[in-house]
Amino acid sequence: MLRSEKLLKWYEKCNCQTEMKLGLRLWSYVREEASQGRKAPIDPFTRESTKPSASQGVPLGGMGTGSISRGFRGEFKHWQITPGSCDMSPVMENQFSIFITREGGTKKYSSVLAPGQHDGLKKSSDDGISSWDWKLRGDRSTYHALFPRAWTVYDGEPDPELKLSCRQISPFIPHNYEESSLPVSVFVYTLVNTGKERAKVSLVMTWANSIGGLSHQSGGHVNEPFIGENGISGVLLHHKTANNNPPVTFAVAARENQNVDVTVLPIFGLSGESSVTAKEMWGTMVQGGCFDRDNFNAGPSMPSSVGDTVCAAVSASTWVEPHGRCTVVFSLAWSSPKVKFKKGSTYHRRYTKFYGTSPRSAINLAQDALMKYKHWEEEIDKWQTPILRDERFPEWYKITLFNELYFLVAGGTVWIDSDLSSSLPEDSDLPLHNSTCNSTVPLIGSSPPDFDDKENVGKFLYLEGVEYFMWCTYDVHFYASFALLDLFPKIELSIQRDFARAVLREDRTRVRFLADGTWGTRKVIGAVPHDLGAHDPWHELNAYNIHDTSRWKDLNPKFVLQVYRDFAATDDMSFGRDVWPAVCTAMEYIEQFDRDGDCMIENDGFPDQTYDAWTVLGVSAYCGCLWLAALQAAAAMARSLGHDDYADRCMVKFAKAKHVFEAKLWNGSYFNYDSGTSYSSHSIQADQLAGQWYTASSGLPPLFDEDRIKCTLQKIFDYNVMRVKGGRIGAVNGMHPNGKVDETCMQSREIWTGVTYSLAATMLLHGMEDQAFTTAQGIFLAGWSEEGYGYWFQTPEAWTIDGHYRSLIYMRPLAIWAMQHALSPPRAILEAPKVNTMERAYVSPGALQFLQDSVRKITPKSGCF
Repeated sequence: MLRSEKLLKWYEKCNCQTEMKLGLRLWSYVREEASQGRKAPIDPFTRESTKPSASQGVPLGGMGTGSISRGFRGEFKHWQITPGSCDMSPVMENQFSIFITREGGTKKYSSVLAPGQHDGLKKSSDDGISSWDWKLRGDRSTYHALFPRAWTVYDGEPDPELKLSCRQISPFIPHNYEESSLPVSVFVYTLVNTGKERAKVSLVMTWANSIGGLSHQSGGHVNEPFIGENGISGVLLHHKTANNNPPVTFAVAARENQNVDVTVLPIFGLSGESSVTAKEMWGTMVQGGCFDRDNFNAGPSMPSSVGDTVCAAVSASTWVEPHGRCTVVFSLAWSSPKVKFKKGSTYHRRYTKFYGTSPRSAINLAQDALMKYKHWEEEIDKWQTPILRDERFPEWYKITLFNELYFLVAGGTVWIDSDLSSSLPEDSDLPLHNSTCNSTVPLIGSSPPDFDDKENVGKFLYLEGVEYFMWCTYDVHFYASFALLDLFPKIELSIQRDFARAVLREDRTRVRFLADGTWGTRKVIGAVPHDLGAHDPWHELNAYNIHDTSRWKDLNPKFVLQVYRDFAATDDMSFGRDVWPAVCTAMEYIEQFDRDGDCMIENDGFPDQTYDAWTVLGVSAYCGCLWLAALQAAAAMARSLGHDDYADRCMVKFAKAKHVFEAKLWNGSYFNYDSGTSYSSHSIQADQLAGQWYTASSGLPPLFDEDRIKCTLQKIFDYNVMRVKGGRIGAVNGMHPNGKVDETCMQSREIWTGVTYSLAATMLLHGMEDQAFTTAQGIFLAGWSEEGYGYWFQTPEAWTIDGHYRSLIYMRPLAIWAMQHALSPPRAILEAPKVNTMERAYVSPGALQFLQDSVRKITPKSGCF
């Protein structure tokens, strides 16, 4: 025991010195990037803009449009209109407010529909929004969220005889690659009059000409009213962005009918110098319940001055009869047709394929939203109802399954139109040329290829996390990709094609790796990139520069496993044939890490995998299991494509590698962390069966005897799950066999939300339903329930036993859809013939030697791809 304590202290001392050097190099790098006007991919020194907020709610809009979130108190916050820019603070001018006058005028009520106290409000005597009536207590208001919809019920506030509800709807519709790309949301207000008097009710939506933060003060912003079709009218707010970023135009609109009148106030300000102040706007509504209809003739306003805030208001008024009911509908759209990255590349967003690139397309977006939202809801119901009614699933699981999808909107997603995917001149609305489908890979050292959009869905990016600014981080996508595969499979295949193309590319740019200060090559041919870049995605790969990821042992097996899973789930032979050369190259590349020729790869004594702070040496449970799974997946894919000889070679290696893996790591109840002699070597890793998870998810035979798999899963459940807070916070990454948490490093002692979901999925795949739902419920209890830490709609990568988080709004928790994949596998996998790859791989001893001798380190010619 004394020896172990001394060893632990020695490790802690070494780790402290190493982390200090890394911190200094990282700090220097962050400053260097900031001097160039760029955000560093990882910046642990600036966290004020991403503090957790317990009032998060369902975000607005479709995918890849630039996102805005709406908290459950009604505030519009978490602005990510510009890629890489995220401002969490709310713009308090953006509100819904209500004005009620009972017939006869004896009873009047008015209030902003935002309960509770809000920061930034001053004395009610000023001319800004503090002069408004902030009377809603909120004790009779409730919020319900089921992404992509949310419901807020105001029961008797501010009028005790008026029930009011708001239904928020965004067009996130699985398998719909058009409407799911639209930057628009709808707010449906239902008014129920329980009193004996008629009530005139006016709802007002106010909106600041802002994209978050202090952007409203930059000047040059213009508002103008509009009258559209089908009784739809509102205000356009043209926002001139700073730093030469593309402009944004908002449309705030409502629909007029025989029961609802719509009026607008195109512009008002917050100070006494404004022609119309916020205080005067409020007074007009209190007095008359509407604005002057002549305001529609106002035309565009003068550009705003630097330092001024300009806002607009849209009012929808109606009479509600005693015991009557009425509906008022608003829409919010934002047209930001161009996406510009910091190193110059500019693209058009996906929605421009259907609405064009004019900023005024915001009008058409707002109009279509008001006309089509009922159909959107029907499609959302068709998708969600079967799951919600499935009695196999606990209620908490159904809710969390849908709500974790928030990340596909709020996770900094970008979705571009492939028809306009060439880099655009900064002042042009037209592409230099249209891209063409091209199945060839450029020669090494040449410029990146034109985009290949064989799926015809454009190109899609999503961040690893708001704090980790890297697009499509692949070792994390390994967990998150189940959501895209199930809901938007063409996007998933498109991302895999991007990585397949990247495998065969090389970038000889020299990069300094911050963990040890050494210099190396940005992208090595054959190595799967860590990510698709940061400030010039698709072109400048590997924004991550902590370690040299060309030496990581998990990325290449993960590529093979994801490709095969997607191939099996979609039964897309064209996809399989197109990516096959990259699969071969990735497999050949990773074999160099079999140092002793026993067919099992070894880790190199540094954190060379997704756990990039947790050192691993020799044969490891995590990477070794992934390698075994990749060998079997490559063999299965080879057989499907008619490459039986290649499949046989893979299975020969599989047989040898499996023997080595089990001999070195199996201890009778689980697989040791690694074959080294460190303090962690005998730890119980929650993620040790990641390869088996993918194997079972893809319909392949198990890597090990079923008894060993279940024994391992039970060990993890008993120790990593149940011995930490009674199973109420998820699975800790590392646990010593004595029942103490592995404190070797930050990551060994963390609970990773996405890994917990993937562990639960593995349990489901092996018939351990009770353990699976208990394991995953820990994430719900800690992150999503009212008794937890308040991380809803911002699920972090990790938290510790005492609830401290790391990296809010993170990609990996989308792995909850791996559980759904296990519960309801794709039809193509269910109906595929079951082939025992081991039986197909049997060869005689003589042939075995021949096959071993004939395996060569050959990279396919780039032209074959």
